[in-house]
Amino acid sequence: MMGLGSAIGAGLFLGSGAGIQAAGPAVLVSYLLAGTLVIIVMWALGEMAAANPSSGAFSTYAEKAMGRTAGATIGWLWWLQLVVVIAAEAVGAAGLLATIWPVLPVWLLALVFMVVFTVVNLFGVRNYGEFEFWFAIFKVLAILAFLAVGAALLFGWLPDVPSPGLGVIFGGDGFAPNGIAGIGAGLLVVIFAFGGTEIVAVAAAETENPGPSVAKAIRTVVWRILVFYFGSVLVIALTVPWDSEALASPFAAVLSAAQIPGADAAITLVAAIALLSALNANLYGASRMIFSLSERDEAPGALRRLSRRRVPIRAVLASVAFGFIATVLELIFPERVLPVLLNVVGSTCLVVWAMVLLSQLVLRRRADRDGTELPFRMRGFPAVTYIGLALLAIILVLGFFSPNTGIQLLSTLVLIAGIATAAKINARRNSAKSSRLP
Repeated sequence: MMGLGSAIGAGLFLGSGAGIQAAGPAVLVSYLLAGTLVIIVMWALGEMAAANPSSGAFSTYAEKAMGRTAGATIGWLWWLQLVVVIAAEAVGAAGLLATIWPVLPVWLLALVFMVVFTVVNLFGVRNYGEFEFWFAIFKVLAILAFLAVGAALLFGWLPDVPSPGLGVIFGGDGFAPNGIAGIGAGLLVVIFAFGGTEIVAVAAAETENPGPSVAKAIRTVVWRILVFYFGSVLVIALTVPWDSEALASPFAAVLSAAQIPGADAAITLVAAIALLSALNANLYGASRMIFSLSERDEAPGALRRLSRRRVPIRAVLASVAFGFIATVLELIFPERVLPVLLNVVGSTCLVVWAMVLLSQLVLRRRADRDGTELPFRMRGFPAVTYIGLALLAIILVLGFFSPNTGIQLLSTLVLIAGIATAAKINARRNSAKSSRLP
């Protein structure tokens, strides 16, 4: 259920409309390309996680494949992304709930969410997993209900509600009103909606029988993306015109077209729960990543201490502390702090996925050369890995030519350079300490 839930977030419930507005109905092509890339990345990550479960996940694999500086850089980069996103998700969920349940001010509700999920993560991985299990069930049921209503609308099964037929997707301005450029712009919007799926590999370290469990979760990626993402976006594209203002809340637009009462409130609640689910997962992932960095002497040693429940309490508190600070700053300076921070780390998932594929390329060849048995093997290696890298290269090129994402990519590259420099200095310091030991 964590594997299912990690791919279903606010990027689907709210962000899919932006993709349709960029590409029109041809956003379906964008989703197919982005979905293909995510499937390849998850296969590669699953192969490494099943063979070597680690709370450092892709950071550990990058270290094994390319050295300590690479591992530390990608680990710190991912951690920084998550702690910024944690704050954004708390504020975002509070803002959504305030529109339908204005009992508490947004700032207080955001802090309540931060406190609640900090406590959940301090009481052990079982509590985190239990929360994420029920969050995932709620989101999956919401998507299935949406698909059922969408199918009934499209096939004309709803009483007194005419079916839109195929006029929306093929009529008017056609299937691709903005051409190839629109599909590319839609691809850039879509790709970031899939961020978060890699947390499954982080959780593998605290899973019983991680090899079979991770392999099973990875194998569900294909049908998960086809059913939940592609299916949902297909229903929206068939129902709501691509230039409609209603795409600001695309799921609510479909439910309104189906004349379902209370659609706006229902989708707002689902989107808020999706954000809280992501907050819970990201706090868990951030704490385990910095704990792993500490174990490898890439972060302060105090963060590696465990409680009786084997929870890295200091790592959890360190990960949530930045979220509290950023949340307070955002509330003091609304819409000024978090947008800047999110812009800096917004392209992190592309860098992480590139490192996953490069690490798998090195480690798989090393395992084949040494005759090492792997519990889960990516099919079509190395061609499939190269296809994934090619897709990533295309997305990066498109990103640099897009005014919205070009600055974001440059900011991320500057951040990477800074982290890599600090990691290199830390590695030399550790090496000097080791040489002085008797």
